[in-house]
Amino acid sequence: MATVTEGIMVSNLKLGPKLVLLAGLLTNALVIPAVLSQAAQGKDKPEVAAPVSTPTSSPAPASAHPAPSPATDTRSPRADRMYSLIWGIRDMHVRETASGSIIRFSYRIVDPAKAKVLNDPKLNPVLIDSNSGDKLTVPETENAGKLRQVADPEEGREYWMVFLNNNRFVKPGSKVDIKIGTFRADGLVVEPSMAAPAVKKP
Repeated sequence: MATVTEGIMVSNLKLGPKLVLLAGLLTNALVIPAVLSQAAQGKDKPEVAAPVSTPTSSPAPASAHPAPSPATDTRSPRADRMYSLIWGIRDMHVRETASGSIIRFSYRIVDPAKAKVLNDPKLNPVLIDSNSGDKLTVPETENAGKLRQVADPEEGREYWMVFLNNNRFVKPGSKVDIKIGTFRADGLVVEPSMAAPAVKKP
């Protein structure tokens, strides 16, 4: 009886290491797949990408080229006073006619004695383009003579003269000088022709 018991104990001792190893393998077999499964689940879990902010497109800028305004004379009040005090005139205008072949110069008298030189029939007025230097003169016809007013100047009255512009050297927006004897007006801006008022039909 003692011999059988001892044999069983010896057998258990011999199998002990194998049992321990077997138990360890079984444990690893259960633990490792679980870890791998969790890792795989974590890996396969889709990552939520952070939203990429796109810059807001700014509205297109407004046009940098506004519609051009009609040419107008830009004399300062000081220049107007100077012409009034020295030459006795005001309200000077240089304007293109509808055809463009004639440039009209007009002025209003405030002091007839000082403005007399502008109406002197012996003098030949000249219009000079400030940029090109081209000169325009007053045309003359057989019946009417030179196309300018040469009557004695009267206070408050408007006078005019025209210059021939057949080659269209001078255009609206051009700066011109007017020379009549000792009188000279520099840097006058040529204005466009005045549109004729619309005629309403009855």
